[in-house]
Amino acid sequence: MTTTELPSYASVVVIGGGIMGCSPLYHLASAGISDAILLERNELTSGTTWHSAAQVRALRSTRNLTDLIRYSIDLYSRLESETGQHTGWINKGSISIATTEDRLIHIKRQEVLARCFGVRAHSISVGEAMERWPHMNADDIIGAVWSPDDGRVSPSDLCAAMIKGAKNRGVKIFEHTSVHGITTKNHIIKSVETNRGSVRCDAIALCTGLWSREMGKMTGVDVPVWPCEHFYLLTKPIVGITGNLPSLSDHDNSLYIRDDSGGLLVGCFEPRGKPISPQRIGEEFAFQLLDEDWDHFEPMMINAMHRLPALESAEIKMLLNGPESFTPDGSFLLGESAQTKGLFLGCGMNSVGVASSGGAGMALAHCIQHGHMPMDLSEVEPNRFSPHFNSIEILSARVPEVLGKHYEITYPGRQWTTSRKLRMSPLDKVFEKEKAHFGQYYGWERPLYFNKAFDPVLSFEKPNWHGNVEHEVIAAHKNAALFDQSTFGKIDVEGDDACRFLNRICTNQFDRKVGRAIYTTMLNERGGIESDLTAVRIRTDHYRLYVGTTSLKKNMAWLNRHMHRNERVKLTDSTDAYAVIGLMGPKSSEIAVAVGADSLNALGYFEAGSTNIAGHPVLAVRFSYVGESGWELTCPAESAEEIFSVLRDLGAEPAGLYAQTSMRIEKKFLAFGHELDCDTTPLEAGLAFTVHWSKNFIGKTALQAKRKAGATNKIASIVFDDLDAVPLGDEAVQKDGRIIGKTTSAAFGFRIDAPIALAVIEDSSVLDDATGVEVNIAGTLFGGRVLTCAAFDPSGSRMKQI
Repeated sequence: MTTTELPSYASVVVIGGGIMGCSPLYHLASAGISDAILLERNELTSGTTWHSAAQVRALRSTRNLTDLIRYSIDLYSRLESETGQHTGWINKGSISIATTEDRLIHIKRQEVLARCFGVRAHSISVGEAMERWPHMNADDIIGAVWSPDDGRVSPSDLCAAMIKGAKNRGVKIFEHTSVHGITTKNHIIKSVETNRGSVRCDAIALCTGLWSREMGKMTGVDVPVWPCEHFYLLTKPIVGITGNLPSLSDHDNSLYIRDDSGGLLVGCFEPRGKPISPQRIGEEFAFQLLDEDWDHFEPMMINAMHRLPALESAEIKMLLNGPESFTPDGSFLLGESAQTKGLFLGCGMNSVGVASSGGAGMALAHCIQHGHMPMDLSEVEPNRFSPHFNSIEILSARVPEVLGKHYEITYPGRQWTTSRKLRMSPLDKVFEKEKAHFGQYYGWERPLYFNKAFDPVLSFEKPNWHGNVEHEVIAAHKNAALFDQSTFGKIDVEGDDACRFLNRICTNQFDRKVGRAIYTTMLNERGGIESDLTAVRIRTDHYRLYVGTTSLKKNMAWLNRHMHRNERVKLTDSTDAYAVIGLMGPKSSEIAVAVGADSLNALGYFEAGSTNIAGHPVLAVRFSYVGESGWELTCPAESAEEIFSVLRDLGAEPAGLYAQTSMRIEKKFLAFGHELDCDTTPLEAGLAFTVHWSKNFIGKTALQAKRKAGATNKIASIVFDDLDAVPLGDEAVQKDGRIIGKTTSAAFGFRIDAPIALAVIEDSSVLDDATGVEVNIAGTLFGGRVLTCAAFDPSGSRMKQI
């Protein structure tokens, strides 16, 4: 029975009684936080959880997300013995089939990635797939991958087991308790207001599914989630279906299939989903379903009858239609909000809630208790979205596409088509005239390449924009090119204590002369990299930080939360006020003279200076992310078009993000989210040169311990022998048949005339120049050689010359 007396105080209040609420509650209780409570507006599991198809598939896009699922699998298989409550865990594995060559490449890439992460998966013949799933039509199947550790669970039973385990440790559950308000002070959680009274608390875990956006509003926090209708078909028992079968993924036909009580469960992620407003669903929506929509499901039904001939004569039990919540990028939200301290999000699960919730709940509980995740989970970091994405209009347009892409092949270069043009570079009109092909990053439209004369063709082969990128790289290498860096976050740090503050937050020395640029990392207490950034000391009491496009909100929160109460420091997000144009290439110095900015040629490497171009003020910094000489020019946003046009008229050509990526990989310049994350230290990333050991900084003690233990660089360049190899990243690196690492970024290197990748190599004995390795690209091995330095201009002489 539910406890009736609401306490006046609870250290943690979990809001939401679905699987994503039950799991963190269970893990908080397991960690000894027995005064945590859970509030549920209706009854436990009454939201999305009760009608989940509850498939549990281990492989995800990163090792740590995969480990969350593996933790879930372990938890679900042992909860019954701990609590005595059945969870319905069935381990029968899963089969992924392919009916097209590109799908076969896709699932083979997943197979290789699974092996990198230590997940069992291997290709099987069509015949073996038929033996494991004899009820399917295999006429058009050309390949399959078998994953033996996958399974399914009963979501309601699983919640019951978690709740029982939590209650056994002293926590309390309050059903039929609705939250009317959340009180904060100075953006810090203070209490929860309910229909049964107020509860003071230190932290809230917001696990309210499709209602999370509305709940977030109570604290001024953006929670960009929105529901779509989600369908699956249930049949009555079918002759020949006995016991349990593996889950079957037919993603070419947008289907997932499994047995259910002697019949079939056939679900879909159709190419275009149906959004639905939470207000239309209504607050009283609990153990209910949305209306059947056979017209919408009909194309999927045709696909299903092709794959499952028995459906033609099967009796239909029901077409289940229940709401599921999605985010703008298809990954869930997990962690503490940047806007309100003490508000933790566990929502927007994108139909992987049951599979992920065991590990996700563990990670969220760890974050609540310790102030950080147990491992890097940047992909689900809740502060990764621009505020623009919290709009109902934007969400309702995007989430149907998110649902439709759930089973789509993840081709390189794939972009969202909905909810575009949310944020435009100051140079957008110029780029349109230059026939740019754009991609979206943190809401920004960024040019990927120029002179677009055809629509991009997505494939796993050499892309049809290869020649465009080559032209741009060669322009930067032999003449001059213009790169738009305007989308980078810009944070002005001002005040008498600015230097002292940044010296404590960052690893490098900030007490440099005015006009000096500084490349640095910001570490957590464990020595892991929270951010890498470049700073310029504009005045004695004024620095400008240039941070990654997608990490602005996270970086602002990190700086604010580590500022001491009496420090005289002011932080300003000046991203929109300034444009940044990279003028790069050997002819940049001639162009500087031609525009009357010849003083720029006197700047040393990593020095900054002010000048005027076309009558507009410019702060120029001499460094390069592409390995060619030049400057990054910061100017008022309204001046950008005229400055760009003047430089363009003098022969500098526009270059896009793909060219920049190719060049930075050739130079072994690292990128957060690829080579860098908060589990990786500067020592392991080859960034020890950014660490100024003579001063104190956050994470120094942990980093010293790592250094004493012998932590060394793990990042290497791999230059491929075969010019036709098309590495994409996330491929296994092998030596003598053994996996020794994984590629993190890859491209064609036009200055070295070879495909190239950066990789994390776990075996330090392999990190010797010219060591031969093999890279497994979708089951085919391509030879290459390891370089510990940059593949292009390892001395850096080109970008330092005038």
